[in-house]
Amino acid sequence: MNPSAFTTTQILIALAIVAVVVGAILVFLLQKRRTQRLNTKFGESEYSRAVTERGGGRREAEAELDRRSERVQSFHLRPLSSPDRARFVSTWTKVQAHFIDGPASAVTEADQLLADVMTTRGYPVSDFEQRAADISVDHPQVTVNYRAAHAIALRQISGKATTEDLRQALIHYRALFEDMVGEPKEMALTA
Repeated sequence: MNPSAFTTTQILIALAIVAVVVGAILVFLLQKRRTQRLNTKFGESEYSRAVTERGGGRREAEAELDRRSERVQSFHLRPLSSPDRARFVSTWTKVQAHFIDGPASAVTEADQLLADVMTTRGYPVSDFEQRAADISVDHPQVTVNYRAAHAIALRQISGKATTEDLRQALIHYRALFEDMVGEPKEMALTA
């Protein structure tokens, strides 16, 4: 076929088709990159949870994860001061020791202590789901522990948690506690 035999209209149609195909490929690649970024930032567990809980599917879930990140960026988060860190660690040690004589109340104390740590760090402490969503932005690996501990604490309120369940809840709370109270990354690198 002779290229000079193509009409201007045919050339424009071919260019439009190429532009649409290139555009579709770019959209696909950008979406895939966004998915990978969010999956890495929030971790597989929290990312999957967001996708399965959103009725609108992956795209809506990813928009919600982006909104979470923006919300947390608006907070005035701060590292703990050395005295606050020492106070919280001391209180945590007491909570763990209290578990021996009162597992249920120790779990309640652990939950309250974490709320105090979050408040001191600058997180708003509203309902549990909002709290968990907020901490998932900066502490994605332990958010699953926090959710599991909270579920056990709720079962404990209705008298359906065993001592082993409560022990597991305290272990879950400890993972988040250590992550939130630990040395800030930038301070740990310079020390």
